[in-house]
Amino acid sequence: MNHDMPSPARTESVLSTGSVYGAPCWVSLTSRDLKATEEFYSAVLGWQWRPARLGDPFRIALADGVPVAGVAAVAAMWQMAVAWTPYFAVRSADEAVSRAQERGGTAAVGPISLPPGRAALLADRDGATFGIWEGELFADWHTWRTSRPAFIRLHTRDAFDAAIFYGEIFDWASGPDGCCEVLYEGDEVVLRSQGDVVARIESGALGSAPDPAIRPHWQVHFAVDEVADCARTAERHGGSVLSLSDDEAVLRDADGAQFTVTARRVKP
Repeated sequence: MNHDMPSPARTESVLSTGSVYGAPCWVSLTSRDLKATEEFYSAVLGWQWRPARLGDPFRIALADGVPVAGVAAVAAMWQMAVAWTPYFAVRSADEAVSRAQERGGTAAVGPISLPPGRAALLADRDGATFGIWEGELFADWHTWRTSRPAFIRLHTRDAFDAAIFYGEIFDWASGPDGCCEVLYEGDEVVLRSQGDVVARIESGALGSAPDPAIRPHWQVHFAVDEVADCARTAERHGGSVLSLSDDEAVLRDADGAQFTVTARRVKP
């Protein structure tokens, strides 16, 4: 397997992962058809595109000129699932991978060097896939987070067990300055970074059904102005609507990758 992966784009001004250690810092999509992916997300989310340094199958998605996501049309070539994956900022990719493996997680790819940093693709104890990134980030992490990815949510069997797993990898609630704060709200675990809610972990009776929509997984939420408009546009461009409310819609793109659009007015 080729081990190149979508990674954060380098800008003239950069921010070390240490400034947001343990927090989600990027999202990437593996797809089969780059042109179809670009057309779908341009229509649904209004994204523009620019080449990535990793070559022709890769693109960086822009929202109002701000890099918000990476896309890699390598799912068929590398026999990877078509899916959105969140990446967490770490100080040491090697240490994070070792911690994950010691706690029952698995490493699918990496750590590998992708200048200006290093990355790995992992799965937690219940099989939910996530990535880690050690290296340079965007100059304004808050701008990236609020430009389109509102937050991420882990749907899993036991939120508290998952919080322990990720907390021990990323030093949540116990590490040095820049680490994340963990709060408990009913049956959910809430992750805050620099005062903002950046992730939620919720429990559910997921069982072992073959449908990836109900197996343990990280769901990426994109902030939009009009949820219903996005849902209608997704259907017109070959996608599907899994659920729809006034404030949120769970969608599948034309390639089958699942994501959520959330009304910008709704706080994570």
